[in-house]
Amino acid sequence: MRISISTRKIFMGVSTAALIGATASPALANDHGKKMTTAELNRMSANASASATGGPEAEMENSVLQTWEGPYDGVPPWDEVKVSDFPGAFQNLMDEGKKEVEVILSNPEPATFDNFMVPWELAGAKANEVFSLWGVHSSNLSNDEVRKVQGEWLPKISAFYNQIQLDPRLFQKTKQVYDNLGTSGLNAQQQRLVTRQYESLVRNGALLEGDNKKELIRLNTELSKAFNEFSNKVLADEETYIYLTEEAELAGLPDSFVASIKAAAEAQDKPGWALKNTRSVMQPFLQNSTNRDLRKKVYMAYINRGDNGDANDTNATIAKILKLRADRAKLLGFDSHAHFRMADTMAQTPETAMDLMMKVWPAAVARVKEEVADMQEIADAEGAGITIEPWDYRYYAEKVRKAKYDLDEAEIKPYFKLDNMVDAMFDMANKLYGMTFTENTGTVPVFEPEVRTFEVKRGDRVIGVFYLDNFAREGKRSGAWMTTYRSQNKLSGKNRYVFASNNNNFVKGGDGEPTLISLDDATTLFHEFGHALHYLNYDITYPGFGGTPRDFVEYPSQVHENWLLTRHILDNYAKHAETGEPMPQALVDKIEKSKTFNEGFSTVEYLSSAIVDMKLHNRAEPVTDPDAFERETLTEIGMPREIVMRHRLPQFNHLFSSDAYSAGYYSYLWSETMDADTWAAFEEAGNVWDPEVAERFRSIILATGNETDRKEAYRKFRGRDPQVKFILKKRGFPVPDETAAAGSKDDAVK
Repeated sequence: MRISISTRKIFMGVSTAALIGATASPALANDHGKKMTTAELNRMSANASASATGGPEAEMENSVLQTWEGPYDGVPPWDEVKVSDFPGAFQNLMDEGKKEVEVILSNPEPATFDNFMVPWELAGAKANEVFSLWGVHSSNLSNDEVRKVQGEWLPKISAFYNQIQLDPRLFQKTKQVYDNLGTSGLNAQQQRLVTRQYESLVRNGALLEGDNKKELIRLNTELSKAFNEFSNKVLADEETYIYLTEEAELAGLPDSFVASIKAAAEAQDKPGWALKNTRSVMQPFLQNSTNRDLRKKVYMAYINRGDNGDANDTNATIAKILKLRADRAKLLGFDSHAHFRMADTMAQTPETAMDLMMKVWPAAVARVKEEVADMQEIADAEGAGITIEPWDYRYYAEKVRKAKYDLDEAEIKPYFKLDNMVDAMFDMANKLYGMTFTENTGTVPVFEPEVRTFEVKRGDRVIGVFYLDNFAREGKRSGAWMTTYRSQNKLSGKNRYVFASNNNNFVKGGDGEPTLISLDDATTLFHEFGHALHYLNYDITYPGFGGTPRDFVEYPSQVHENWLLTRHILDNYAKHAETGEPMPQALVDKIEKSKTFNEGFSTVEYLSSAIVDMKLHNRAEPVTDPDAFERETLTEIGMPREIVMRHRLPQFNHLFSSDAYSAGYYSYLWSETMDADTWAAFEEAGNVWDPEVAERFRSIILATGNETDRKEAYRKFRGRDPQVKFILKKRGFPVPDETAAAGSKDDAVK
């Protein structure tokens, strides 16, 4: 399973498409003495939005606030943005945002969908642009200056938007529209939009009063500070290196990897070779290095990020976050932070999510025992005189792969040239959805010279621009993620073009050498592209439907991983980097046979992280010793000693750099259950490129955002709820009582 932070643009855990509409500003006195017509209100709202930059003078003075100009209704001016201008831009957004909000909330007319909900949906347009620029600087271009701004301004911005969310006039007007739904004549989408806003406001504290309201703002502000502190500490540990100085230390490493770590050392004016403390370096080193002591050194450095008892240790920060979350959940009337976070998900309760995880966990642990036994047998046969340890797992797994399937990762990698795989994912989009990606790098600004851009069409219509930032570098966070700089909606009349971005951390090939990626990396590439396809295919009216539940958002991305290993993609794009010859059929057959290889490891590595996350947050009293809790929980669930969590708590950015995935890491499994069931639909059609199934998937699942309940959307697409048996089959695990499970309630995910 590919785990990545792959979401729409997230700022402080809040979708920026709704920053004004779903978050906070002080209540201002109503100084309007006359009633306004809907047209007048909309004009005033538009004028306030236009003035949110402070007018032409502010735009000329501040690079962050300048109007987006150029093709596609204006593109992000990455090449002109100065980090020093962000503080002024943030302050300007808050100052002008007050005016924009006041126009809407001070209208004395009875609130209706047209005079309140529509202006509210349109509010915050400039904020969306500014936070898109900021998100790239904090995630892709981070440095000391960026981190200083982040530490100073994120708490202020969090407090500002929380105050807007808790303005009593916002709830009063929303409630007025909500209470009149039965007689308003609104269509189903409009009713859903009002209902979701009403429920969200209640869930996030709209009914609190006085000191309780102030306390909620304080808790959210303190959380924003702690998130920033956690992120900076983990990033600091990821920017450390292990340096190799002797050629003997390179034993077993592929030439392409050696070239890349040599280039990393040269970039720092260091002799030898440099191993950065990130997954993209750790994983290939552990797979290939024959030096067991070095494998252990690299492994221990990686798994102990944030857990070394030094200035970058995150355990105290985690404890602080957990206490703040528990206090907030109690204040809001929830049993735990998990119940608070899951109230607007498909699973809805922690128990439902745990039920799914525990249906898969025993089979995964059993498979790990089999995998370890296979590895130990090889180690014993070689006379290694060792017991398999966590730093041995990847190394001996490769030996098992070669022995069982005559398949070596080093044999596969030359066929996965990055440029070819990019072409392959574009071809996938074309065959499924009639989309084309035409490179236009150099015609629009980019934030880093190596970023590529592509004009995107569906049929003959231009629908957006795709930005591709593939390579690891200093200041870029680890992992892989997708984001949008502009999302589609029909309401404004301006959001015609989607700006979607994929961000990876591949290790660039050495001078003159092509960049080769592993099968795992290629899967990540297709996964993140699946997120981009989701948002590029949006066809929604209201911005408020631009986000989907946390346990749905990974579903479209995970489905698209499946097409990587189809014959069309392998036959046409898996071509040897040196000879240009397509992957031989014998190798394709080996890959097909090994599809479920090492699934015990990958499932346990991920699922242990998800289970610990849920147990950590599904409790009224917060954990005070994260390290001890992690150890005790893993012992309780029977974690194999040869594997560590994919993300240990001290470096678990998904959980502690924002609220985004907290009590939500299970969502990858929930999404993959739908993914496996969906892939079965394509297979049942007799053609995994079946145009009818693809169009139903696009129109019902991808294009609709959150316009309808996502469970109902899935049922409309598939004709039923997803079944667990397909994910068990996909991972090569036994399906208990398969005949009964096919139609049983226990097998369905609801």
